[in-house]
Amino acid sequence: MITAIVLIQTDVHQIPETAQAVADIAGVTEVFSCAGDVDLIAKIRVREHSDIADVVTAGINRLPGVKHSATHIAFKSYSSADIDAGFSIGE
Repeated sequence: MITAIVLIQTDVHQIPETAQAVADIAGVTEVFSCAGDVDLIAKIRVREHSDIADVVTAGINRLPGVKHSATHIAFKSYSSADIDAGFSIGE
């Protein structure tokens, strides 16, 4: 599976509605409302790189309330569970 993170700037008056609309798109696994330079962060999981274009260009970017998005493709993921498992070898 390919993971992509999409940073989304929205109309500030439509953040909750836009977040739910993004979450309803196939391939979007999570949407976070946040403070900072962007309003929403969406996590996408798809099988093919071409599917990212379908989710972002044909889905997210066409939603009312979305002003701008930037997509970042993940190479590898890390978690505290992975780190903890590495230190517990041989215990």
